[in-house]
Amino acid sequence: MANSVAPTRAHDRRAPIARVFGPLARLFNPLAVRLAGSRYVPLWAIIRHRGRRSGRLYATPVAIAHTADALIVPLPFGADADWCRNVLAAGGCVVRWMGSEHQMIEPEIIEDSALPAFAAWERSALSALGIRRFLRVRFAPSSLPTL
Repeated sequence: MANSVAPTRAHDRRAPIARVFGPLARLFNPLAVRLAGSRYVPLWAIIRHRGRRSGRLYATPVAIAHTADALIVPLPFGADADWCRNVLAAGGCVVRWMGSEHQMIEPEIIEDSALPAFAAWERSALSALGIRRFLRVRFAPSSLPTL
């Protein structure tokens, strides 16, 4: 856990992409929720989480990479995005990825050490977009996928 970084407003800087695409998220998310999480779109998943204060259930489309025991989510809007704070506060979430629901545990913010989980072209894109922080969530033992 040496790479673990706590999210703080002073340390967290939003990637440049967030300033450009942030306003478009409200238009894009409804379409992304329909496509993400299917086995036909393996680069996208749906994170299902509960609001910290409201208790309301949310479904957030995200880009994703995987390792043998975890999913890695780039944070273009920073670790202070509500969905990320909800997952951290709850200690986990459910992710719909590759056509299946996976119980995820032990969320943590990590730095550039997550990049090896991504393909070379994805690493280049993440770097060019200024995305340096990621959320890593581990598969619950009962939810390990067959990769």
